[in-house]
Amino acid sequence: MPIATGNVTSTAAAVYTSSGNTAVTFLSICNYSAANVTANVFVVPSAGTAGNLNTVLSAILIEANDTYQLYAGNEKLVLGNGDTIQANASANSAVATITSYYSA
Repeated sequence: MPIATGNVTSTAAAVYTSSGNTAVTFLSICNYSAANVTANVFVVPSAGTAGNLNTVLSAILIEANDTYQLYAGNEKLVLGNGDTIQANASANSAVATITSYYSA
């Protein structure tokens, strides 16, 4: 399964974009800094924007040097062509994501 990595900034932006139909099998969001941060994660339909109606994590506290796993094990998130997973955080240069997926 391929992986995609993303850098999370204070502005919501895509950390993964589906090409065709894909199933996300793993998503982690890691705070690699020495300070606590909060983060938001959104699942956004193609050509949509991040907002309250597509929030899957809201203001989640990620402690310094800690990781939060959103999708793991047997869970899957099915995305259509152009759908995105977007994220933002309370600090720049502190948070990264890793997404594992497969194409249908």
